Amino acid sequence: MNLKELKELIDILKDTDISEVEVERSGVRVKIKKGGDITYHTAMPRMEYPPAALVAPSVPAPVIEQAQAAKAIEAAKANQIKVASPIVGTFYRASSPDKPAYVEVGDVVKKGQILCIIEAMKLMNEIESEAAGKVVQVLIESGQPVEYGQALFLIESV
Repeated sequence: MNLKELKELIDILKDTDISEVEVERSGVRVKIKKGGDITYHTAMPRMEYPPAALVAPSVPAPVIEQAQAAKAIEAAKANQIKVASPIVGTFYRASSPDKPAYVEVGDVVKKGQILCIIEAMKLMNEIESEAAGKVVQVLIESGQPVEYGQALFLIESV
């Protein structure tokens, strides 16, 4: 399911009396509700490289950053965990430009602690740490577009 299809679903909800829609395709499930509270739920399979059909067209990250990220992932030790983007969107290290980043390299994080935000379709999605550990590397610059499955952080488990 790509960004265009999600926008079409939202437009359909706006123009009808339907208050909720849930779609599952190729292991990706999206549930959209209309009403006072905006919620965004996804259940996506863990994949190292997503099929091309799941990746929405976006501006590719600079080649240098991709090369650095690839080298960092290859050099990662067995006790390092890669935190990957669960969605396509724009990566932000802080809740706003005037706020400090959620985490810095060297910070010790807990499982479930917020690491960053990914904006997708004007919705801010908090990305949480999957494990406790120390942040070894931040692989993406704030404001850069990210794709599904793209590495965001390396965390050394403790």
